[in-house]
Amino acid sequence: MTKDNRDLDTESISAHSEDKSVNQEVLEKYDTDAKVRKLRNRNFVFLIAAIAIAYSIFHLWVTFNPLPALQARSIHVAVGMGLVYLIYPSFKKQDRTRIPFYDWLLFLFSLGTAGYLIVEYQAIMTTRGGIPNTLDIIMAIATVVLVLEAARRVTGIILPILALVFLVYPFISHFGWMPNMLMTRPFDLGDIFGQLYLKTEGLYSTAISASLQFIFLFILFGAFLAKSGMGQLFNDLAMALAGSKQGGPAKVAVISSGFMGSINGSAIANVVGTGAFTIPLMKKIGYHRNFAGAVEASASVGGQILPPIMGASAFIMAETTGISYGTIALAALLPAVLYFLGVIMQVHFRAGKDNLKGIPKADLPRTKEVLKEKGHLLLPIVGLVFMLYTGMPIAYAAFYTIVLTVVVAAFRKSTRMGPRDILEAMENGARQSLSVMIACAVVGIIIGVVSLTSFGTVMTSAITAFGAGSLFFTLFLTMIASIVLGMGLPSIPAYIITATMTAPALAEFGIPVLVAHLFVFYFGIFANITPPVALAAFAGAGVSGGDPMRTGFNALKLAIAGFIIPYLFVYNPAMLMIDTTDIAVNATEFALPPIFDILLITVTAIIGIIALSACAEGYFKTRMNVVTRILLGVGALMTIFPEPLTDTIGLAIVLGIFALNYFNARKENQTPKTA
Repeated sequence: MTKDNRDLDTESISAHSEDKSVNQEVLEKYDTDAKVRKLRNRNFVFLIAAIAIAYSIFHLWVTFNPLPALQARSIHVAVGMGLVYLIYPSFKKQDRTRIPFYDWLLFLFSLGTAGYLIVEYQAIMTTRGGIPNTLDIIMAIATVVLVLEAARRVTGIILPILALVFLVYPFISHFGWMPNMLMTRPFDLGDIFGQLYLKTEGLYSTAISASLQFIFLFILFGAFLAKSGMGQLFNDLAMALAGSKQGGPAKVAVISSGFMGSINGSAIANVVGTGAFTIPLMKKIGYHRNFAGAVEASASVGGQILPPIMGASAFIMAETTGISYGTIALAALLPAVLYFLGVIMQVHFRAGKDNLKGIPKADLPRTKEVLKEKGHLLLPIVGLVFMLYTGMPIAYAAFYTIVLTVVVAAFRKSTRMGPRDILEAMENGARQSLSVMIACAVVGIIIGVVSLTSFGTVMTSAITAFGAGSLFFTLFLTMIASIVLGMGLPSIPAYIITATMTAPALAEFGIPVLVAHLFVFYFGIFANITPPVALAAFAGAGVSGGDPMRTGFNALKLAIAGFIIPYLFVYNPAMLMIDTTDIAVNATEFALPPIFDILLITVTAIIGIIALSACAEGYFKTRMNVVTRILLGVGALMTIFPEPLTDTIGLAIVLGIFALNYFNARKENQTPKTA
């Protein structure tokens, strides 16, 4: 086949994508940070672009020229918050072609929140010793209000309401009618707002520190990759590798969305962006629209747990726990692979059950030519992993990877970035960072209150008390709390909140901090595909035209392995490739467990996940009745559970049912079909 013909075939495949305006509507409905202004005044467009580019340059500069923490973090919040007021309208139906005068004022006030701290920095740190005066308190209150309003515009109402609930708590926590476990000493305005504004334990806490030092740079890296054509590379490569297989387009969706979701850190945006291509293809070969939207949602959410980038959450986890990035990425690898295996096997079994074929090879790009044309774009990711594993500081590695992306993209004319492309990537990166930055600032309010009032200890006590001394029940309650706290939130703030509020409860049972943080991280992430607030699944339904709740429950079923794997690695940390024998709860370094243990849990988990997927779909070589599915489900869970006896019984059940189905399928194929 000639290159021209392949180009035409690729174009014919792409032609099945939904209208871009429809996808934009879906994105705006479920991802509030997509509801941006489209200004008519070109001067204002140029001004906003210039501020965004300067914002990116500041982050690149401060990587090698650090400022005092409070100053750098306040600039990060203030300029980003100012951009929010220029870019995002205050209400959904507001005219988006102009910026009202009050948003210009809010932009200036936002800049003033950092300007005040810079001017008063020496006095705050020395003369006043961090004790706020009246003007400090006024500025603190104004900053909190500005942050909450900016967050409402960008992330929706859920996160600001959660922050307000926490903010009210220290004002009422000393009243006699409060439950004993929630009572504290009285706090005045100076205590509360001084904590939030004048210290690095509130608005400008570790959440904003991570946003400033790591998250922004990796979002910027993603913007440069997108500009170079990385998204198209993943799509084409996935199409070449899996497009012709049974149920090929669904496998393409899982592969491409998993990789892109790991890089861009936004499950909802990834559902709409990648799903615009993959969902119509899935529907075309026969997948139901509810299932097609669910496949895209479960894969995009799964990208957040996939190394090496994990939607930038791996770097925050390293900052929060003090554990090296390399240890975290290695620990997260096998669970992520098992999760994606579960999703791929379900779409495979669904395709077998409904006899859904792949796309003819003649209509697909060839792996060799895809790699020849754009394979060099993989080099920055390889370089990033190498730099991180050699111990280079994360911020430096991110900076050098951005530079490497520009250099590598120049190898081919089709991917080369000129000055305009570079500036557009810097603008896009700044814009894309705003939702995470403002969410981290709001999370800082929660962290500040928790630190001031010791509410985290209360939460830990409540979970352990309800768990009644049982590790399993404590894990279950922690799971529920993490899902509830993660509902409607982007992955990064979801992790920060769950790590602050729920992870400490697991320390009571001697669970190492790495294991505990990965446990709550999984469930905070999977809140995006857990009804009733399954925003990623709802976005998938918007693209596919399916029913949102049914799509949500389909996504939940596809992700079933992700709800079991965290329990598995708590009970058997060998899955994380760490040895937790005789180590402290707060350990930051781990030895490798015996290779046999890793191989054993890997093999049994793979068999169990495949069996669980077959049970969920009711198909393995042939359809299964209810009794067989129940037996297979029991066998799968016993295989996954890390005990020699359960492994043996589970393997016997699973392999027995697989063998029975194999022979039944052969009989069906040999039986002549009557008219």
